[in-house]
Amino acid sequence: MNRDEIDGKKNNLAGRIKEAAGTLTGNKDLESEGADQRAGGAAEEGLGRARRKVGEVLEDLGKDVKR
Repeated sequence: MNRDEIDGKKNNLAGRIKEAAGTLTGNKDLESEGADQRAGGAAEEGLGRARRKVGEVLEDLGKDVKR
């Protein structure tokens, strides 16, 4: 895992907690803020995963070129 994936997972989890707290307390602003943070975290995690996959492909390509 790279830094983007880790930060994305953290933001996703924090957003889920805020969203749940907003739902439980009836605080629509907190619920909305949590949903936004969760979505941003999921996007960040996806970007990090994509960057890692591209890096792995380039690494494999480099190994194939060396042969």
